[in-house]
Amino acid sequence: MSLTDWIVLLITLATMIGYGMYKGRGQSGAKSYLLADNQMPWYVVLLGIMATQASAITFISAPGLAYNDGIRFVQNYFGLPIAMVVICVTFIPVFSKLNVYTAYEYLEQRFDKRARLLTSFLFLLSRGLSTGVSIYAPSIILSSVLGWNIYLTNLIVGGLLIIYTYSGGAKAVAHTQKLQFLIILSSMGLAGYLVVHQLPHGVGMKDAMFLAGKSGKLNAITTDFSWTDKYNIWSGVIGGFFLALSYFGTDHSQVGRYITAKSIKESRTGLLLNGIVKIPMQFLILLIGALVFVFYSFQPAPLYFNTAAYDNYKQQEPAKASLQEENYVKLHQRFEQLATTIAADRKTKSESQLKPTIAEFRSVQNEIKTLRANTANYLLEKSYSPDTSDTNYVFLYFVKHSLPKGLVGLLFAVIILASWGSISAALNALAASSLMDIQYTIGNQSKLSELSLGRLHTLIWGLFCIGVAMFAAKLGSLIEAVNILGSLFYGTILGIFLVAFYMKKVTSKTLFYSAIFTELSVVAIYIGNIVSFLWLNVIGALLLVTICYILHIKDYMAPKNQLRQ
Repeated sequence: MSLTDWIVLLITLATMIGYGMYKGRGQSGAKSYLLADNQMPWYVVLLGIMATQASAITFISAPGLAYNDGIRFVQNYFGLPIAMVVICVTFIPVFSKLNVYTAYEYLEQRFDKRARLLTSFLFLLSRGLSTGVSIYAPSIILSSVLGWNIYLTNLIVGGLLIIYTYSGGAKAVAHTQKLQFLIILSSMGLAGYLVVHQLPHGVGMKDAMFLAGKSGKLNAITTDFSWTDKYNIWSGVIGGFFLALSYFGTDHSQVGRYITAKSIKESRTGLLLNGIVKIPMQFLILLIGALVFVFYSFQPAPLYFNTAAYDNYKQQEPAKASLQEENYVKLHQRFEQLATTIAADRKTKSESQLKPTIAEFRSVQNEIKTLRANTANYLLEKSYSPDTSDTNYVFLYFVKHSLPKGLVGLLFAVIILASWGSISAALNALAASSLMDIQYTIGNQSKLSELSLGRLHTLIWGLFCIGVAMFAAKLGSLIEAVNILGSLFYGTILGIFLVAFYMKKVTSKTLFYSAIFTELSVVAIYIGNIVSFLWLNVIGALLLVTICYILHIKDYMAPKNQLRQ
């Protein structure tokens, strides 16, 4: 990066740390540190919810995912608006009435301490692992740009974040998320504009969308049903609904955002607006990735976007790499020629007349895709690259090599800020749950300073998540990895809350052992690769509810039998 980019990057990050420490001052106890004194307005709740969900993974991995696989990942969010309505009607009134510190306090009142401990443990495990992956995401940036060791970079990125989260608690998290998200949206919008602006002369947005569509990158809706297909409308609406219901309704990293609101109305407004805004926002972020694909249809693109790993490969096996590179360059030159021809000819020819050219364009595209995949597999096999794909490096490569000075530093800062927004909320939620659900439930350490304990728990979870980040490179596409980690646990957690809300005859003992069996079953189904991960949310929730119903079927049938008698 240039000196200008470094100045922009460092000033942006330093300003955010200082702003977080300033807004988080004046902490006095658990309520202010963990709940921000329940004084957040709806727009802070909205931006906090969106910033918590839209981590750096969204802005790093999503464009790369669209570059390789199209924008069909957006279907993952189709069930979100329905879930927001259910949460507003069912979950928020319960949490507000009980004035809880965490979502899991309710379970102790409904069942017993054992149910609360089990659910909070599942949350802590899933969120702790996912947050570690979120720390790794911005570390890729600095390690790629600076050539730093990835493990050292994890320590730096995670350590800087802990500063204001540790000192300022929920207030610092809420206010920094508000500022972070506004900077992020404006910067990503500018990046999207510049992708189109830098296309060859005479190629406009309509031409770019036409090429993206013919390349299979605008596959926003896929109706073909398959249990193992990651993204289609069926898994998106049904599996996405259960995932969103569990994430926003039972994951305290999100529950902790809206229970800080001034009132039920403010909480509901923030959640419902999130349901409206999230899908178009995710669509536009993925669209940037599709446009980056079009951008590299007109000019050379690397065979492997993780340049550090590829350079290592070329140094170790120069003859093999040279031969592979020569084959790739020929393919990509033909690909560029065909893209240029299509863009020019569509102004004078009908789409039917363009069919032969488009067919060859797609054929060459598939050859390039196969060559990239083979290269990625070989680099992984020979340990030249820690990643199973270079999806996470596509957008970073474009930013680094194609954007003007100053904006490169801002975009890198934006991705780090996005990561901080989600991680800080997660650390605050992890600290709240381990302190209020585990330590206070087991040891009743109320005589100790709540503020000191809250900060101690934040620090411990920060160090834990940094440790997890050290292994995140082996997880492939980060945005998929986070959703998979969540899906392994969210179904069971959601099932526990559904039983608690709607099945009043189920006992604590039944719930406890049914939940353990369900979680083990979900993990087994995932290991067996029986269904796509989004369906794990549905299976976990419905399996737990079904088991609890069967074990108490006599209780549910008794009133009907009595009426007949």
